[in-house]
Amino acid sequence: INHLQKTNEKVDFPAISLEIRECGAFPIHLGTWRYLMKRFGQIIGVKPEEFDQYTKYHAAIWPEILQMISECNIRNYSIFHKDGLLFAYFEYVGDDFDADMKKMGDDPKTQEWWAIMKPMQEPLKTRAEGEWWATMQEVFHTD
Repeated sequence: INHLQKTNEKVDFPAISLEIRECGAFPIHLGTWRYLMKRFGQIIGVKPEEFDQYTKYHAAIWPEILQMISECNIRNYSIFHKDGLLFAYFEYVGDDFDADMKKMGDDPKTQEWWAIMKPMQEPLKTRAEGEWWATMQEVFHTD
């Protein structure tokens, strides 16, 4: 098998049993698997007078928030700042993004965290309907 992706088949190898989902996986070489994921870039404004407070909260992020991020199949999550804008990057490794985002949004601790963060943020006027952080289009990637 040279590669496997976007199937729902079960593949058995000696000592390995792997179910391939939409995020899928494929062997790079014997003994190494690379999981497919979707990269996300998002952007939002942060109020200048709130930036220090925003940074302090994220320096001591609540463990329940980190746990929920992980449970919702988000990996390699970073937030960057420049000139009053926050840029978030993360990798989604699940197979139902909408369901995972609903799970996160329904979580009481996440709702508590967002209630603190949202007043510090200024969403872009050009964001899509229903978005708080505006999702960006990926225009280039290389490994």
